[in-house]
Amino acid sequence: QSGIHDGDFYDGGWCAGHEDRDQWLEIDARRPTRFTGVITQGLNSIWTYDWVTSYKVQFSNDTHAWQPSRNGTEEAVFLGNKDPETPVLNALPTPVVARYIRINPQTWFENGTICLRAEILGCPLPDPNNIYSWENDPVPTDKLDFRHHNYKEMRKLMKKVNEECPNITRVYSIGKSYLGLKMYVMEISDNPGQHELGESPQHGAERGDAAGTTSRAHPWRWQTESGSSGSELAGWAMGRWTYEGIDLNHNFADLNTALWDAEDNELVPHKFPNHYLPIPEYYTFANATVAPETRAVIDWMQKYPFVLSANLHGGELVVTYPYDMTRTYWKAQELTPTPDDARRPCHYEDFVREGNIINGANWHTVPGSMNDFSYLHTNCFEVTVELSCDKFPHESELPREWENNKESLLVFMEQVRRGIKGVVRDKDTEQGIADAIVSVDGINHDVRTGIAGTTGRSPRPLSTAITGACCTSVLLNPGEYEVTAAAEGYHPVTRTCRVSYEDNPTLCDFQLTKTPKQRLREILARGGKIPKDLILRRRRGMCSVRLALPPPRSLV
Repeated sequence: QSGIHDGDFYDGGWCAGHEDRDQWLEIDARRPTRFTGVITQGLNSIWTYDWVTSYKVQFSNDTHAWQPSRNGTEEAVFLGNKDPETPVLNALPTPVVARYIRINPQTWFENGTICLRAEILGCPLPDPNNIYSWENDPVPTDKLDFRHHNYKEMRKLMKKVNEECPNITRVYSIGKSYLGLKMYVMEISDNPGQHELGESPQHGAERGDAAGTTSRAHPWRWQTESGSSGSELAGWAMGRWTYEGIDLNHNFADLNTALWDAEDNELVPHKFPNHYLPIPEYYTFANATVAPETRAVIDWMQKYPFVLSANLHGGELVVTYPYDMTRTYWKAQELTPTPDDARRPCHYEDFVREGNIINGANWHTVPGSMNDFSYLHTNCFEVTVELSCDKFPHESELPREWENNKESLLVFMEQVRRGIKGVVRDKDTEQGIADAIVSVDGINHDVRTGIAGTTGRSPRPLSTAITGACCTSVLLNPGEYEVTAAAEGYHPVTRTCRVSYEDNPTLCDFQLTKTPKQRLREILARGGKIPKDLILRRRRGMCSVRLALPPPRSLV
């Protein structure tokens, strides 16, 4: 559905080289296969409207001799699509065993050209000529219910898991959808519902699974009323728009533009913050085009100090990381790195060769994405994981998909334990300092401490640790870093923090001393007496001021 260069000639599907009935798309199943049907869609493109309205199907075992699919004695002609997106399923009149299959377009949209997307239905068979070539699909050892769940089924499943594991799970709601359905989240932790000092919460849209003593997982599924519980005939857009018709993938506040304007005017970070950017006023208005689901998620992100997150999408095999929006507003794609790229580059222009990892904006621009919003408004680093071109695989394929992705998901969540973590405290009282700014030398993207003074990726409400992985200003790879903690009314403190290769974050605490001016303010506010050391410091300061004044002019 999407190519390496979004919007190019080869993006969005297959297109024939000529407009005639001799064109064909050939698929090699690589083994004898019992073909049973074909699903087609039109081209996924924002530039053109192209789809095939009818086609024939042919089979071969050697690519030389081809036999057509027949409906009785006549060659079968299958009705195709009427628009670019709606999938159309055609079952073969009779299943055919072969290795190769061709789709031969006969007619197409009169104002377009021959383009299509296709999925072939069938079951692979053992090769009778080679008994050693047969590969068995992995059999999952996890006792899971492998099927697509609708809202009610998912709610029952979460309740069942919570009842079976009450000591490590908690189910709660983060708000309601447009139609009033509660948006449920499952927290997985050793002490669910209680944030512990040094914990690193993480969340994931769609699905997730993890538990640990130093982190908390909050997997959730973003399912809109306009979507379905899953179907092979569902396109990439299924479930993306809400009942109101709002595209959730573009519905978060655009904080990028304000930051980049401030950077162009050299206001960052002295007059304009490089992190925890405020939400624009227009976005908070009641008549703003913001889905209630989006508002609920934003409130949720502000209440919990998330550190790491992944959104699971369909559409391609690729992982994208911020920024998702191009800095040049009129460009459809442009490398737009975050400040983290300066120290930990992890973008690749040839992302197919380099593990399918790419800067989101360099793939295609997505204004108002959840990834960029999380990066700029909270202390959470978020990536998008595109798992497959098939958004809703057949239920028979789900066990294999689980085995293929389970270990990767767990390893991703373990990255929350990398980097540094620590607490910023008042040196005299030992109390945590909220809203202290923690910065890493060389990375122009800071973080703030939470209420308890733990350094982390949360705007205000709770506290968490600095921990990490590639491409984030807080989640750090092994190495040595100059880290500074600063807070209003305190002297800043800088220390060297070394991140090891161990599977545990490095402890990096800070103790800040109040400035004399701040101590004086607090004493006067309480109506107390000024200590002698402050009086002496104050007198020294006044003497310094007097000595710095120029001598008065003589009167003549």
